[in-house]
Amino acid sequence: MPAVPSQTSVSAHVALTLAQHIDHVFGVMGNGNAYFLDALERSTEVHFTAVRHEAGGVVAADAFFRASGRLAAATATYGAGFTNTLTALAEAVQAHVPLVLVVGDEPTSGPRPWDVDQIALASAVGARTYTVGRTDAAATTVIAIEHALTYRVPTVLAIPYDVAQRDAGPVPSVPELRLPEPLAPSGPFAGAAVADIAAALASAERPFLLAGRGAWLAGAASALGELADLTGAVTASTALGRGIFPRGHYDLGVTGGFGAEGAMALVREADVAVVFGASLNQFTMRFGDLFAPGTRAFQVDVAPAATHPHVGGYVRGDAAVVAAALVEAVRGRGAAASGWREGVEIAPLRGYAPGDGLAPDGRLDPRSVAARIGELLPADRVVVSDGGHFIGWANMYWPVASPDRMMMVGTAFQSIGLGWPSVPGAALAKPSATVVLTTGDGGGLMALADLETAVRVAGGRGIAVVWNDAAYGAEMNLYGLKGLAQEPMLIPEVDFAALAGGVGAEGVAVRTLDDLDRLATWAAEDPASRPFLVLDCRISGSVVAPYQQEIIRVNS
Repeated sequence: MPAVPSQTSVSAHVALTLAQHIDHVFGVMGNGNAYFLDALERSTEVHFTAVRHEAGGVVAADAFFRASGRLAAATATYGAGFTNTLTALAEAVQAHVPLVLVVGDEPTSGPRPWDVDQIALASAVGARTYTVGRTDAAATTVIAIEHALTYRVPTVLAIPYDVAQRDAGPVPSVPELRLPEPLAPSGPFAGAAVADIAAALASAERPFLLAGRGAWLAGAASALGELADLTGAVTASTALGRGIFPRGHYDLGVTGGFGAEGAMALVREADVAVVFGASLNQFTMRFGDLFAPGTRAFQVDVAPAATHPHVGGYVRGDAAVVAAALVEAVRGRGAAASGWREGVEIAPLRGYAPGDGLAPDGRLDPRSVAARIGELLPADRVVVSDGGHFIGWANMYWPVASPDRMMMVGTAFQSIGLGWPSVPGAALAKPSATVVLTTGDGGGLMALADLETAVRVAGGRGIAVVWNDAAYGAEMNLYGLKGLAQEPMLIPEVDFAALAGGVGAEGVAVRTLDDLDRLATWAAEDPASRPFLVLDCRISGSVVAPYQQEIIRVNS
């Protein structure tokens, strides 16, 4: 009989300490993390989900946090296993998503021929590495978790190869996590800035509130709803904050390139705009055209300073704390609500063009496909998006109930190919919801290894919509239109419906809108017995998403 690995090893210390703070780990087993995974399986109740590519482990942990707000971990071996995670790690850094990546590393005696400088590589994409030793593995694990949660970034927890099996004795008791309190504005300058925003809102004739993902993470929804009611403000959100305001009938939906034209025209009528927990990137700001020149724009965020030149007043603080302070300040002024939102018929402004059914080239108009799918999807849904030209269609036509039900893993780093492994992370974070993946044929092929993972984990609660235009659509729109050679931008048309069948899913080649009737019957079936459904939508590349038209205009 082989000897049972020690449960007092360095690897066991890491696993047992990590298990006090997380309940899901995603990854691929290899030489560098074998003892960690053994300890995890034998001695904890943590659920390990095997993925098929190391990047997928980080993506799944990333999506798990976005959908649940709870920390998860990923794991990979050293060397090639670690380098495979880098794109997904960079995305989590830039999207401010906390997770812990447990990896094997070179022995303490020095690198072997196949080792690389993993600390330098992680640092290059913005992730800090904590390396455990024989006497401090548990404490170092706690520090790595604290760092991830405090700064909202991924951290790397490295286990050198020659200490992974070393006996470290009983796992010591470790202190509770020490996390910072929500950032509150302090001092006379911050107080004056809050008072200035309150005065502007109280006297505004057309007040507008915009919230992003940071406001959702801060738990600001209730205070923001109260502030909107007090001031009579029209509201809207960023793509990652959609659904945060409680009164949907006064909400314009998503701002920026995903916004409806009528809604964006109304935003430009605002005389005062206050932005909570949003970075105001170029897409949200419509490349500077979101607000009219006469709009007084204020921003509330945890960044050190305002993040867009159109911001005239800035308060650094937690969105929920500042929103609550503004509620009290506005109420103290005794001003009546503006009445603006009651005087505008909001619902028609949120509408999008339904599309033409078929495009002139005989392939499906993606707007028509998106609109029809939006009508048929289960209401209790989580949408996960890969990157690519198609990202506009889900954001425009598939509304979700709250910000934790729409995630775009890859867009912060401008990456494609992270879609399929987003599904298991979201599925385990929201075990009763239907998980809907929107991906392109380019990104779908790039992440194909974890098609199997998505099908295995989500099962009958999963749908994938593949926007199959036989090309890298964004590049065709940005560079093909400039006359660059198109051959490198083309993809032979791939039968994703057939690929789906190979891993136990049901695939449907969607060439007409009637082919989407299968989604209607699928949605009516019992999730416990129905298959994972892949809709291989053969769309035209000639229909350009509005947000991409903005990019084309700016680049021209």
